[in-house]
Amino acid sequence: MTQHVLIVDDTEINLILFGALVKKLDHCEGHTFASSAAGLEWASQNELDLLIVDYMMPDIDGLEFITRFRAIPGCESVPILMITANDQKQLRYRALDLGANDFLIKPVDKVEFLARTKNMLTVSEARKQLVNRASWLADEVRKATAEILARERETVLRLCKAAEYRDPETGAHILRMAHFSRLIAQKLGLSVDQQELLLEAAPLHDIGKVGIADPILLKPARLNAAEFEIMKQHAIFGYELLKGSSSKVLQAGAEIARGHHEKLDGSGYPQGLKGTEIPLFSRIVAVADVFDALTSERPYKKAWEIEAAVDFLTAGSGTHFDPDCVRAFLESWEEVLEIRARYQEDADAV
Repeated sequence: MTQHVLIVDDTEINLILFGALVKKLDHCEGHTFASSAAGLEWASQNELDLLIVDYMMPDIDGLEFITRFRAIPGCESVPILMITANDQKQLRYRALDLGANDFLIKPVDKVEFLARTKNMLTVSEARKQLVNRASWLADEVRKATAEILARERETVLRLCKAAEYRDPETGAHILRMAHFSRLIAQKLGLSVDQQELLLEAAPLHDIGKVGIADPILLKPARLNAAEFEIMKQHAIFGYELLKGSSSKVLQAGAEIARGHHEKLDGSGYPQGLKGTEIPLFSRIVAVADVFDALTSERPYKKAWEIEAAVDFLTAGSGTHFDPDCVRAFLESWEEVLEIRARYQEDADAV
């Protein structure tokens, strides 16, 4: 692979000499410029492996050149060999501070020039290989992370499907309420990562129903008081099933499972939490879940009209539901209707 050396010197004889010496190095090409401005322009448009620059130049001297060169994207760590005079020690100190890596003292010795240039090109090649290796490792980590997340997501979906087999609620309901939840989170200004986490964790809200006996879970009529007390336990069952996981999705799912039946005024269950004591994800899911449950048909009830469900949310804002979550949901009404239309009873994918 050819290495590229940028040589900037306002003296023509130096350019000729340095260019000829660079050609003696294997797989090396010199690019000479008598104008500092032209050299900077070339550097901004090409990849290079080494800069050789003289200090004494008109308009833009070597120090200013180094400063501007280091500001060019991609040139932050390119090795710099600066040419100075013997009595310019303070200048060399300043050049080092600005980013120079090595120096050649005038008059330039040809053998020393070749040795220093070759050494710096070796360093430049090692730097590039290190950058490439780091980039490769980053790509491999991203791939491995994506595979882990995909497996985790599949596990969550299979857990949800396991609950579906015992619960009269449909898979379409789970998809709708999960997307409603993300919609509310987006409107509330949560980060994209938090929105995606909620989308994947929300379907776990009723996973605890796997611990409820069939006569109660599948009862084709409203539950009596005693039965309802047993049904309430599904919130704790879900939390106990999911808590303690190293997975962020399952951690969020545990929080949602335990908190999505809490009410803002403290009359909910299982803990009777009030206001912001209720985790935000649980407050969001409460709105999404209740709206879709009301507007969906169940063995024990007919589906409510959308307007009636909206009235229920509005009436419960501030007592049952977080007003900000209700407002975010209703302000996204066009998207709500689109989600309802997209995920019907035969839907099977997030």
